[in-house]
Amino acid sequence: MAWSFRKRIKIIPGVHLNVSKKGISTSIGVRGANMTFGSSGSYLNTSIPVLGITNRQRLSSSNSNFNAEIYNETLELSNNIFSSDIHEITSQNMQGIKEAIILANQQRKDLKKDLLKIQTSLKTSKLKLGLSYLLVYGLVKKNIPQNIKIDIQTKKEVVTQTKAQIANSFVKLDIEFDAEIMNQYKVLVEAFKKLITSQKIWDVTSAHYQDRVATRSSASTLVRKRDVRFAIKSLPDVKSDFNALYFQNANGADLYFYPSFIVMYSNNTNFALIGIDELIFSQSFVRFTETGSIPKDSKIIDRTWAKVNKNGTPDKRFKGNYQIPVVRYGEIKLRTNTGLNEEYEFSNYEFTEEFGKAFRDYQSTIKSLKHLN
Repeated sequence: MAWSFRKRIKIIPGVHLNVSKKGISTSIGVRGANMTFGSSGSYLNTSIPVLGITNRQRLSSSNSNFNAEIYNETLELSNNIFSSDIHEITSQNMQGIKEAIILANQQRKDLKKDLLKIQTSLKTSKLKLGLSYLLVYGLVKKNIPQNIKIDIQTKKEVVTQTKAQIANSFVKLDIEFDAEIMNQYKVLVEAFKKLITSQKIWDVTSAHYQDRVATRSSASTLVRKRDVRFAIKSLPDVKSDFNALYFQNANGADLYFYPSFIVMYSNNTNFALIGIDELIFSQSFVRFTETGSIPKDSKIIDRTWAKVNKNGTPDKRFKGNYQIPVVRYGEIKLRTNTGLNEEYEFSNYEFTEEFGKAFRDYQSTIKSLKHLN
């Protein structure tokens, strides 16, 4: 019996990052293939500026899922802390990489559909082979089962080939570092590995003002935050020797930090790419009045009262007024002019500070080396 299968396979363009004394250059394409993406053509360039660390303090208190904060400087407060629509955030010079990832994902979907059809057809052929002997006609006309066996073998081979094609439908991210920058990046990764061991990591999802006089509270800002997870992992559509620094997002798309860009990933068709040069990164500490359990890796640095006067003394009008420990948490804020807006807190301040310094140093090294040329 005749049987044919139309293979649906395209060349997925790879991405080559060259992180050198000339800065970061990004080339997209496959050797020998004529594939270009985006308005910038096949070569895209990014650079990374120096990012500073702020030293803003705030006093905080918590009760269940709500946490109160007072800032030592004037802040612009909003009810919710979340990023803009993901389709508005992608950097202009990252469009090519995004299209390559979408192509890889679509091809894998198409191949999985093909694989299901082949496997269903293979089961049918095996059933026909069994029926040919059961109904005797296969014993009379021996070429019938022989042809079915050939068909089965062909389909098995196609199943194997299709599985291999599915496994290879990804964007190969090849990264080449100068030795000096590579050392800085290793320091960053090691600092991140320490950061993710913090007993508690929170995504701050909202903040709003409260009247301290009316509430007799030591804080003027209420925030809501949720536990999240950080890890070393990579996107399913991207394979590289360098896995991403993964930031879980409680109220939006998760963040994957690669050496020169960030993927803000909601699902395989809904994501944004941001050049690290666009990121506004700040790291500080939080004086947090903790009414819940204190994480083991947090330090108590002060005491306050559940009900306080303006000068910080206990309000004696409240019977049973009690002291609350003040602990120090680490804080990281991520912003871009295109709409990224995320804020995280960490129970281990020292690890937060170490990561903040490593992140700044990594980017500063790239910028300073670029200016030497």
